[in-house]
Amino acid sequence: MNGGSADVRAVVVDDHPVVRDGLVAMLGADPGIEVLGSAQDGAEGLRLIDRTAPDVVLMDLRMPGTSGTEAIRELRRRDRDRPRILVLTTYDTDRDIRGALEAGADGYLLKDARREDLLRAVHDLAAGRPVLSAAALAVLAGSRDPGPQLSGREVEVLRLVADGCTNRAVASRLGIGEATVKTHLGHVYEKLGVTDRASAVRTAWELGLV
Repeated sequence: MNGGSADVRAVVVDDHPVVRDGLVAMLGADPGIEVLGSAQDGAEGLRLIDRTAPDVVLMDLRMPGTSGTEAIRELRRRDRDRPRILVLTTYDTDRDIRGALEAGADGYLLKDARREDLLRAVHDLAAGRPVLSAAALAVLAGSRDPGPQLSGREVEVLRLVADGCTNRAVASRLGIGEATVKTHLGHVYEKLGVTDRASAVRTAWELGLV
């Protein structure tokens, strides 16, 4: 664990000691991340999160006792947006992915992700940008639940945001002004009942809108 003025405060919840210690070491080696602690199951993770108030939680799914999905659901019952929750698991079934995202996870990666991708994911989530594996994207792309209607342009903007584009990059790709991009995102937030980019992308995917 590192100290100082790290940009992102993180907690790791995983029942495998080797994986847990490896994640703590990996994150702690990044000067922009401070690891506040680790826990071996969902219940212990909830207590740790209560004490430390992290920005990002790396959460395994299948753990003895309180599962990751149950812990995520409880965290979202308390606060819809904080902390950001990154599921990091070996499981990529439709059921696991959908269950975690419906519970309120902001990101979903597999444990075979590259070190640089994982570190980037933690920083992206802390900044409000969504992070999803290819498997998670495929599951969400198949969702067709009814929901609010977005315009064609709003969908285009949201898809580029989901790809990690900044407002400036979205504007460049679509040939519109940056202020127009912000206006479209404002309309999307209002329609979906959210307040930031990550929540907008997650909700839109859950509703089958993008």
